[in-house]
Order: sequence, then structure tokens, then C-alpha cells
Amino acid sequence: MNMEYRLQAVGDSAVKIQAAGEVTEYMNAQIRSICNKLEQASISGVIEWVPAYNSVTIYYQPIDISFQRITKKLEEMLTNLSIRTTSSVRTVHVPVCYGEKYGPDLEYVAAYNRLTPDDVVAIHQKPAYLIYMIGFLPGFPYLGGLDKQIATPRRKEPRPSIVKGSVGIAQEQTGVYPVSSPGGWNIIGRSPLQLFNPYDKQAPFLFKNGDRIQFYAISENDYSYIFNLVEAGDFNVSIKEGASDDNN
Repeated sequence: MNMEYRLQAVGDSAVKIQAAGEVTEYMNAQIRSICNKLEQASISGVIEWVPAYNSVTIYYQPIDISFQRITKKLEEMLTNLSIRTTSSVRTVHVPVCYGEKYGPDLEYVAAYNRLTPDDVVAIHQKPAYLIYMIGFLPGFPYLGGLDKQIATPRRKEPRPSIVKGSVGIAQEQTGVYPVSSPGGWNIIGRSPLQLFNPYDKQAPFLFKNGDRIQFYAISENDYSYIFNLVEAGDFNVSIKEGASDDNN
């Protein structure tokens, strides 16, 4: 499948590769393939790149490489780009305590969608959500795959502080807050896992673009038990490796 891309300047030290088409799992496979190619290319002067839903922004040092030169290299790279539609992915299993003090908006989400809270929890746990991008907060996963049955508009009045680990729904998206932050998502539960560790220089983030997240329900007692293990550094997150077909 031939894909269309557009290169555009972002300020005087970045260039964006914009992919054409709808945001789908195949689009995500394109973005990940571009990032893999950038890793292999090791273009002199490139500082880093940031993937998004349908683009990759490459930051570079103008003193080392000009805009004309880097765009030429990127055009050559894209001409020979091979999209990997089948790849090895990680599925991260994330425990969530739903409702009550951990999910103050669960009742509202259920009422809005004419469901019971148990229905919302069951529907929310079913998909293996694809992480399309990381952003907004350090390690915040933007997930695709939320069932429209539980899609709910953002809160009219954002909360000044949402506890880290909170699991929320906004429109047709769901996500997990890695750090405490203001936010307008409907909070339906909370995970005891640590999603962002600034002191771990090798792997500060639990999630990465292209991972899948599988939520599973736990009790309040389980939450406290796992939380204490996480704090002590004794909890092993369940992460399974497997093949995924991204051509959907």
C-alpha cells in the first residue's frame, strides 16, 4: 500500500512528517515504522522525534544540519519505507479499582449511557486498547478502542486535581493519569501502578507507543495490597509479548 506524506517546517529547528488518511491502527503502524527507520538512520544533527496520532515531529540542531538537507534525507527515507503490519507488541495488564472513592464518575457514566455501573466496568475491561501516542502528561497514554456504548463527554467543569493512577473517559477515549493533574475526564477508577518514575533513567515510563493495555478489575483491598507492593518496589507488572496485525 502506497502512503502519502507531507513534510512541513515547525519553527526553525523541527520538521513534521504528516501522514495522510484516517487515524487507524494501520496509521499507527506507519508512525511506528517511521520511528524505527529514524532510529536506524541515525541522521547527524537530529536530537529527537515525537510521534503523534498521524505525524512524527523531528527536532534537529540547525548548526549541524540544514532544513533543506534534513528534508532531503527524510524524503529518501520515506521513499524506501516498509510498513510493518505484523509486529511483536506488548500487552500491559493494568489493575483498576472501579467506582466509589476511586471512580467518582462511574455512576454518571453509567447513567449517561443508560447502563449499570457493572455494565460500564465490564465493557471498559473488554478491549485490549492500542496506545496511539503518549502526551499531555509524562507517560499519559492516548488509547484507541473504547466501546461507543460508554463514550461520555468531558466534564463541564474540570477538577483542579486528579489523583495519579486515575482512569478516565472523555468522548470516545480512555486513559490513565500518570501523575496528579487538573483534568476534565470522567474518572471511573484508579490503578495502583506507577506509570511514570522520573528517577528511573533507563525506563521512566511504563507504557510506550504501540503497546496495548488490558484493564482488569480489582477490589479495594487488592488496591491497597498492590499499592504497598508498588511503593516497596516489589510488584511485577504483568506484561505479555505477542504478535499483532496492525492492518485493520
